[in-house]
Amino acid sequence: MDASRTIGFKGDRPYSLKDVATLALMTQFYRNLASQPIKAEALRKAQLAMIHKQIVVKDGQLRGTQGAIDLTQSAQVPNADFSHPKFWAGFTIIGSLW
Repeated sequence: MDASRTIGFKGDRPYSLKDVATLALMTQFYRNLASQPIKAEALRKAQLAMIHKQIVVKDGQLRGTQGAIDLTQSAQVPNADFSHPKFWAGFTIIGSLW
């Protein structure tokens, strides 16, 4: 799967699988922050959810551990999982970890 492939359009902006993977990681990260006040731990848990294929795109929805986001209005997104490190390994916490 080519992660840089354009998968849909909203207005003039093309969306790539990397964009959707970032949406997946950040959505899970901020949801984790609600119950995990340590930012580094919230990010680690989001990355682990991606590794374990708990966050995927299936049938036009971004499905995670705490619900789903409908992607059909913004892009035609193929089914995908984001377990490969190229989608999430580049993210780290800078500054206060709390």
